[in-house]
Amino acid sequence: MKEFNTTAVCIPAKHYMVDISDKISEIRKLVDGGKYFTINRARQYGKTTTLWALQQALKDQYVVVSLSFESIGDAGFKTEGDFVQSFCRVLLDKCEFTGFVIPERIKNEINGLCARKPDEVKLDEMYRAFRRWMASSDKPIVLIIDEVDSATNNQVFLDMLGILRDGFISREKEGAPAFQSVVLAGVTDVKHLKSKIREEDKHKENSPWNIAADFLVDMSLSEDGIRGMLEEYAKDHEIDLNVAEMAKWLRDYTNGYPYLVSRICQLMDTQVKEHVGSLKEAWSKSGFEKAIKILLSESNTLFDSLTGKLNNMPKMKEALREILINGEKLVYNADQKEIVQMQMYGFIRRDDNLVRVDNRIFETRMYNLFLSEDEMRSSVFVKESNLARNKFVSENGLDMRRILEGFVSTYVQVFGPLKDRFKEKDGRELFLLYLKPIINGTGNYYIEAQTRDQTRTDVIVDYLGRQYVIELKIWRGERYNNEGEAQIKEYLNYFNLDTGYMLSFNFNQKKETGVKRVDFEDKVLFEAMV
Repeated sequence: MKEFNTTAVCIPAKHYMVDISDKISEIRKLVDGGKYFTINRARQYGKTTTLWALQQALKDQYVVVSLSFESIGDAGFKTEGDFVQSFCRVLLDKCEFTGFVIPERIKNEINGLCARKPDEVKLDEMYRAFRRWMASSDKPIVLIIDEVDSATNNQVFLDMLGILRDGFISREKEGAPAFQSVVLAGVTDVKHLKSKIREEDKHKENSPWNIAADFLVDMSLSEDGIRGMLEEYAKDHEIDLNVAEMAKWLRDYTNGYPYLVSRICQLMDTQVKEHVGSLKEAWSKSGFEKAIKILLSESNTLFDSLTGKLNNMPKMKEALREILINGEKLVYNADQKEIVQMQMYGFIRRDDNLVRVDNRIFETRMYNLFLSEDEMRSSVFVKESNLARNKFVSENGLDMRRILEGFVSTYVQVFGPLKDRFKEKDGRELFLLYLKPIINGTGNYYIEAQTRDQTRTDVIVDYLGRQYVIELKIWRGERYNNEGEAQIKEYLNYFNLDTGYMLSFNFNQKKETGVKRVDFEDKVLFEAMV
């Protein structure tokens, strides 16, 4: 029986996975066209699986030299000779252990390079051996290198890119033997690496990979693709699974991030199934929410990598905080370093020329991180919601009206009336700090990205299979409030809900604080005022 896989490469015969043949076809067009390019995507975005599938698709028409720089340790990049010999040993190992075939004459040349002293071996000697192979080969040769990130800080790697670039130009100008295509894969976009034109030239730099074609293939998993994977799973396990609905939830929460899709499915198939006792229940809406809860609370390689990047890059972390907590609208700018980094590491995506956090899972995970950092500074406020938690929850779910009443009362008690210097983000952050311990361990929340701006935020809470929609906003008069009521009605219709909640922060001196019920057409709204 197949299983869901979240480590290393996914193999169709062993693992449940989305059919990516359409993506492979798009990538193959680049190879067939003789392009050199980089597949740069965030950690665990399916790069290795994609490269394996690409190799299988190319092997009949091309000689595919596929290797990973993970096979070459740091010592292999110290000098030019160390790198050449490490690279050659990886190729020889492929011949010995995988059945990969190199012409005997070329193999002898490679062995000869390995037998000499490292300081006597040069990069161009290895490339000349490859060129002789290319000139005599019946099939064009494609070079695929995975995990190039481990080499991007090394001058010897930049020198290698320069040699590949020169070979590409010679092929185009003179028809000289060269690789049909070179595919480099990693998180870092090699296209942005720079090297000094001369050692003494500290300021003049160029890109040794400026010959690379743009890689525009969408590697996220589509809703249709996820549905196909789930149909196979449901057939194998003989369960009645609403695959269309489940595929939509998975896509909505992950934006098609391959690791997240597989991990949620893996959790439902294993941990959630053991907890609820049946596979059918595990693949229900409540089972899906349990899997989300487990995912958001666990430590895994993807989240560890993301957190490490945030801690090591404080400017990038602050920019993400501005987007999430402060509701900042950040215009996408490819020349802005922090934006480029956020996109490269998978935190954000470009959406109508604006910066958006890539997916709902990342949003909630970062909200939890940022709020946890603020809990100590607002410990009195958080303590109040913890003490009152029992009166806010029951077997049927949350009493959101009481939560709003408790928040308004606690806010006034702890902070007093709103002041002129009050920042809009402060109220949002404090409400989430108040809400978090109430639902912690049972429910999840996320911020609706489409409505987040400087004046309005929708918080969606999933708790025991029920949804609660709370609109947070600054009070800007009755007209604006009426527009907000109409907007939340549309959102309630989307969730098939009859009741919604609004929390307004009002700077008027003659305001009336508290919570009131408003019947708005066919909906019931509880409107809180601070």
